[in-house]
Amino acid sequence: MEQKNFAFDRINYILIALGMIVVILGFILMSGSGSDETAFNPEIFSDLRIKVAPAVAFVGFAFIIYGIMHKPKDKEVMP
Repeated sequence: MEQKNFAFDRINYILIALGMIVVILGFILMSGSGSDETAFNPEIFSDLRIKVAPAVAFVGFAFIIYGIMHKPKDKEVMP
């Protein structure tokens, strides 16, 4: 039986999925209520939204890139 070598292994898909979860978490941390015409909301300039959430999303994108670039180990096929 011939074994096919795919570009991605199971570990690649797990790393990409974890990266997506981290990116989604970063975008959730950035969300929240904003200001409107009648009232100013100073919460839009919090450290969580300005510094932490973009860093979390960036780490998630880097994790996705690593998941794509990670080379799966070749399994030797016994004759």
